[in-house]
Amino acid sequence: MAPGEARVSRDPENLARWRVLLGRRPQLEGDTEEDARFAAATRLLDELYGTGAADGEDPTQDRSGGLGEGHAMNVPRWVDEVGELFPRAAKEVLERELVRKRGIAELLERPDILERVEPSLELVKTLLTHRDLMNEKTRGIARKIIDQVVRELKEKLTIAVEPAITGAIRRDRHSPRKVPRNLDLKTTLRRNLHHWDRKHERLLVDRLFFYAAERNKRPWHIIVAVDQSGSMLGSAIFSAVMASIFAELPAVKTSLFLFDTEIADLSDQVGQPVDVLLQVQLGGGTHIAKAVRYAGQLVREPAKTIVVLITDFYEGGPEADLIREVKFLAESGVRMVGLGALGYDARPEYHKATASKCRKVGMDVLVCTPEKLAESMATIIRG
Repeated sequence: MAPGEARVSRDPENLARWRVLLGRRPQLEGDTEEDARFAAATRLLDELYGTGAADGEDPTQDRSGGLGEGHAMNVPRWVDEVGELFPRAAKEVLERELVRKRGIAELLERPDILERVEPSLELVKTLLTHRDLMNEKTRGIARKIIDQVVRELKEKLTIAVEPAITGAIRRDRHSPRKVPRNLDLKTTLRRNLHHWDRKHERLLVDRLFFYAAERNKRPWHIIVAVDQSGSMLGSAIFSAVMASIFAELPAVKTSLFLFDTEIADLSDQVGQPVDVLLQVQLGGGTHIAKAVRYAGQLVREPAKTIVVLITDFYEGGPEADLIREVKFLAESGVRMVGLGALGYDARPEYHKATASKCRKVGMDVLVCTPEKLAESMATIIRG
């Protein structure tokens, strides 16, 4: 093997990794022509990256891929073949590269391309960022993609979030009012064990037990405030999904609003995270103090209120105003959680000095996954 050459697997996913990382085709050892699948994968990557770098051209020079006008393979066909040859994870990487090299305009203007792209969180971010460039047809397809990704994300998170929070809420009183979502399954099973039918191996339930409707008595109030700064888009997606999960929990009231320099209260849409996300207006100034002050106006019982502030802590107004508002709410008994980032691979880029000052006056400042947020809130609720 000559110096500078790389020994790589013929696995298409491995080749994709090399090409994405290096922006070029590595020198391969062995005869790739005998492997039709490998050759096809190589051809698809050549369509995307071009072949000049492999033939000795300067890899630092800008090279357009092979999917331009007049080329043998068009974008829809390329997307289809990538889907057939590459695993889902590699497909998502290559499609992101396609957007980077071809630009976003074609993807947003051509529904035949958008329909073929693998739904992913990264694609949702792209669609939300550039939704104003869409025509009517692609806008409808984009909404379906966003809905699918959000629905799958919510199903995944609900499994972890719901037990963590509901398990922390003390609901030891029972009510004759039979509300299905307030069913106390554990008590129902325990109190009906003497009705166990050994012969047929089944439990005959004589009486169902339901928790009291604490939503109308002393529910916990979770207020979710989401910064619309462009850097917070990924966190905003998770925040909208989490708020919709909170809204479905018994004994929890959920408020949700977006903010920049103004407030957009979307509490009446908290159960429709897609509708919420489609109203996010990225960019512009940010008055976090105004958002905290508005959250305070929603508080009715401080000791049973949690304010979740998702922000990068870059305050557009006087920092002293923000610190004062946080301190006022914290001293009133409201539990405050500030999230510099919410997600699985979030790169937190928040103003650490301002966040530190908020922490000193009573705010918990975190960068965490949705599951970790649920655990933190459960700890607060348990006291």
